[in-house]
Amino acid sequence: MSHLMVIGAHISDAENMAGAVMLKHKRAGWEITIVHMTPGEKGHPTLPAEEYLKMRLADANVSAEFVGANLEILPYKDAELQITEEAEWRVADLIRKHRPTVIITHWSGSLHPDHTNTHHIVRNALLKAALTSFEREHPAHSIRALRYSENWEDMEGYTPDYYLDVTDVFDDYLKLLKTHALMRENYASFRYYDYYEALGTMRGALAGYGKAVTLMRSPSVYGFTRLPRLLLD
Repeated sequence: MSHLMVIGAHISDAENMAGAVMLKHKRAGWEITIVHMTPGEKGHPTLPAEEYLKMRLADANVSAEFVGANLEILPYKDAELQITEEAEWRVADLIRKHRPTVIITHWSGSLHPDHTNTHHIVRNALLKAALTSFEREHPAHSIRALRYSENWEDMEGYTPDYYLDVTDVFDDYLKLLKTHALMRENYASFRYYDYYEALGTMRGALAGYGKAVTLMRSPSVYGFTRLPRLLLD
């Protein structure tokens, strides 16, 4: 079975940038795994981190259930994620455990260090996951493709290579976004929900679809490809 793993720096990053992709592929019979590197527990303007953490964890579980995804939350702290051997092995072991076909994560050109570090951790973890000479709990596994998705904080040097038609799942994508307090409540300084709703319309207009999302290959090349159906079509 084909399997999509989405790795985000904070709870809700994976859903924001690749929620529609996950829903489309789940509907097509793919297995889905969501990995959150940190809970993003320091991002509330008034709640202490320990209280916001409870809300974030609850939202992550509801969101994963909505998608029908496996859920993994790593034990790193918001705004403290570092590129370490340990972090790379944690991700590599999850790749070996779940055996994804495709991984989607953050592009490196981000204004948030946790996003940039997630990008590099994932890239470094791919080799550790693939080498059979490393003996771990689960056998080695090589993915077929690594993709980067569009996140408003990761746009420096981001170039869309693929436009995926998500018209058929876009209403559910908007419902998925609302499983997170970040989208439901009006406490963030950035209008996340409005941005991603408008982004789907704008990308759809450029690609000639009703609604679309973009992905960037690794490494990027000039031009873009319209993907009406699935990542590996």
